[in-house]
This record gives sequence, C-alpha cells and structure tokens, in this order.
Amino acid sequence: MVFDMGGVLIDYNPRHLYRKLIPQEAEMEEFLSKVTTREWHMRQDYDGDPATATRDLQALHPGKEALIAAYYDRFDEMLDHAFPPMAALVERLGDAGVPLYLLSNAPGFLDAWLRGPAQARHPFIGRFRDFVVSGNVRCWKPDAAIFELTCRTGGFSPQDAVFIDDVVANVEGARASGMSGIHHRSAEETVAELRALGFPA
Repeated sequence: MVFDMGGVLIDYNPRHLYRKLIPQEAEMEEFLSKVTTREWHMRQDYDGDPATATRDLQALHPGKEALIAAYYDRFDEMLDHAFPPMAALVERLGDAGVPLYLLSNAPGFLDAWLRGPAQARHPFIGRFRDFVVSGNVRCWKPDAAIFELTCRTGGFSPQDAVFIDDVVANVEGARASGMSGIHHRSAEETVAELRALGFPA
C-alpha cells in the first residue's frame, strides 16, 4: 500500500509555523498569499533548490528576509500535526503485515526528515518500508515515472498496489500506471474503501 503524506497522513500547513512568527492573522495570511506563495513552494517539490529559491525571494522582499528563511529552515514545524485516524490506520495495516510505502511530492530534504526526525515526532512513520520524495528523485506525481519508480523501490507490481492520495489527478495517474487508487476525502471513507478491497483496515 502506497500513501501520500500531506493532506492524508499529516496536516501540512505553513500556518502551523507562521502563527508563531506573525501574531496578526490578517498579516500572516497576506504574507503567505503574496510572499511565500503556494506556487513558489511547489517549485521545490519538482526540480527547484530551496536555498536558491529562498535567496531569490529574499531579494524581492527586503525586510522580510528572516520570515522567508524560516519557511525551509523550520519546515518540519509545518508538519507537526498528524491525522490521528490515519496514523491509527497505518499502525493497523503494519500490524497486519501489509507492506507500506510513502510517496510524496515534496522538497528533496524531506527524504532525510522522513528517515529520521519524522519517526521520533510521528512514530507511525516508522511503519513505512521506504519513501519516495519527488524533489529527491526528480520526478513527481501524477507522472507515470514516479509510480514506476515507487514500484521498483518496493519490488512490487503496480497491479499489486493500492495508492491513496487526496489529489484526484494523482490518483488518476496511479490508476493509469496500473495501481488501484483511492481518492482520500476522509479517514472513514478511505477505511471503508480499503475494507471493500479486502484489507484489514
């Protein structure tokens, strides 16, 4: 079974960090919408370099250098909050001996985080046998290449795998690659779909 991370297992959200740094909610929202935008960050999920991206953005926004630097320096604080029902699902599947893998569109440095610090913060992450992070392998969902790489990494065939993601396009990409796909909308619905497929969810 292959899980996405943000939006499925962990509540990735820059606000978890920036509420500590910018007390005024409106000011924080303006910073996130106009400075460290989603589009700026998503480039690092692909082939961008976070250090270069940070320097370039700092040059565009004098006076906000420290706030911009915090985005990647303290990125793990955006990932502090797991979804308990999904963490429990991972634990149940692990206890049942289901091979588990994690596939995420994320900056390359998240690979090292998942293999170390994340498992101290979120013990259920230790149940995964391996991790594929787009910024580390230079391919990304929903392209076929990353699903093929994930299968090679785990040594399994696409037809033997179920992929779970909260983004429909990624689920469709997995299905096109031969995997079964579940569009995650809630823990309850995902558990029901897994049980319908015969998994001990």
